[in-house]
Amino acid sequence: MSLVALTACGNSKDSNTATDKNQTTQTETTNEDKNDKEAGKSKESTDDNTDKPDTWIADREIKLLVFESAGDAGEDTISPEIAQYIKDRTGITLTIESVSNEDSYEALAAGLSSGDLPDAVAFYLDNSGRPEFPLLLKASNEGMFADISEELKNSKVYGKYFKDGYLPKDTKDNIMMRDDQDGATYLVHMSINRKEADPGRKTIGGMYMRKDIAEDLGVKTDDIKTTEDMQKLLEKIKKGDYKDKNGNPVVPLGPTSWGGSDRPWPYRDMVWEGEGAQKFLKDGDKVKHECMTDYAEKRVAKVRKWIDEGLMDPEYYTMEETRAQEGIQNGSFAIVADSHNYRPEIANGEWIPLGDLKRADGSDNMVMAYKSGYTGWAIPSTTKNPEEVVKFADWMASKEGKLLYFYGLEGKHYDMVDGKPVPKKELVKEAEENPDEAIKEGFRGVRAFWGEHFAYTDMDNYEDFGEESWGDSVRDEGGNEAQKIIEEYNYDEKYKNKEVIDGLYPRAYLFEFEGEDGNLSQALDDWNDALLKAYYAKSDEEAKALLDQARTGLEEAGIDDFCKFLEDKEKDGDTIFY
Repeated sequence: MSLVALTACGNSKDSNTATDKNQTTQTETTNEDKNDKEAGKSKESTDDNTDKPDTWIADREIKLLVFESAGDAGEDTISPEIAQYIKDRTGITLTIESVSNEDSYEALAAGLSSGDLPDAVAFYLDNSGRPEFPLLLKASNEGMFADISEELKNSKVYGKYFKDGYLPKDTKDNIMMRDDQDGATYLVHMSINRKEADPGRKTIGGMYMRKDIAEDLGVKTDDIKTTEDMQKLLEKIKKGDYKDKNGNPVVPLGPTSWGGSDRPWPYRDMVWEGEGAQKFLKDGDKVKHECMTDYAEKRVAKVRKWIDEGLMDPEYYTMEETRAQEGIQNGSFAIVADSHNYRPEIANGEWIPLGDLKRADGSDNMVMAYKSGYTGWAIPSTTKNPEEVVKFADWMASKEGKLLYFYGLEGKHYDMVDGKPVPKKELVKEAEENPDEAIKEGFRGVRAFWGEHFAYTDMDNYEDFGEESWGDSVRDEGGNEAQKIIEEYNYDEKYKNKEVIDGLYPRAYLFEFEGEDGNLSQALDDWNDALLKAYYAKSDEEAKALLDQARTGLEEAGIDDFCKFLEDKEKDGDTIFY
């Protein structure tokens, strides 16, 4: 594990640039600190808070253990000035510790089993169907986490979670306010939008193609709709003898911006799943898992062919993130399997969105959740004064805390114009041209993600900041490559015709179906593992044997009964997000 304490040395002139009515209070407090020290005394030794700002929580350290990738954990990315601002305003010193493990599930499992947890923990939690959720639910039921329902209800931002219609069904009924937990709340879901089906920052995920190669071959966004179309394109790229920036041959299909991973985009019509991405889909009125079809065999055969013929990078599923990003920056891949329009290596004018292949059911429309989450946090039951952690999380998610995290310090990083922050133009340019240097400024706009775990929720960037993405308001006209990608993708038209679903994902029903002692969850994970092994099997026979074994495991674990269980749930009126 790596450890970084988010602290600062001394006072900074920028730490006094508060963003709301408490600016005078903060400045006076800083001056009083100085006077107290000169008099040989410290106001921290007093018991009352009369000389502290009204945002003061406690003079304490909050240790946060994060079970996420190093980049998402945001270690060592806060600036000393911003850390000092937090200390001055709340009394809190935030310490982030992350677990270094390629598999976040395994990291979480090991961390929970150790029982040695700090003041708070953060984790990935797209929805209750994610593999981490059964671990978190079990830990909650066994008393490992504190019930913070009352503290949350009494908070300003997180208190919104308890208002009717604010949370999506999965977050409310399965994660935070379960009927079987008697009104308790142990887990806090993050990344909740303020408005339903809010596009917020218009993010275009999926495949990207080198613009010069696309123009040479006459390929435009949304031209490629099937796996067969994709194969023909890869073959044309291979024959084109294209080079990267170093003069080396280009690989037609490379991994994601995050490294090796099995994402559906290059062969989406050969994956038995919808936008829920859990390999469940309906065949008429019948619910089926992928193991009940021949889609996996067809996809494995296709992937093995692509690797053998040099159409796909042999490390497509295994490449480290740093090497994948280096390859993208060098133009070593003609097509990137998955990225998005705000990634620095993509939003540089050198890539176009390739668009969406059809799904297995033949659809390719935009499908959105009513609202959705991404990560979560919890407070171990061993934490002293857990209400202080909740208060700090609520301050981070407040107008002041969120402005600090997203935009940094007023005067240094932005100016206030008509009540909205306007980033310094030179810093926006620095972030685009020299991101490794810009990140040292220590806030989210320059990709310092230390505050994501508590601040990133109740999201409405345009309402709060006057722009969807940091820096949009000051970029040169025509220089916003992310916006160009949005237009190329025809996002607004697709959004206009979107389908909105407020329901639970199939795997969200596993606990109700089999309780804590069932084997189906593991069998579903084993199926995905078997696919990865089959892609790299020594022979077609070995690949088939791997899938057959995983299919048998699912059958023995009750996959058929579970699919019928889902059908019954739908008959009872449940909405399921396949």
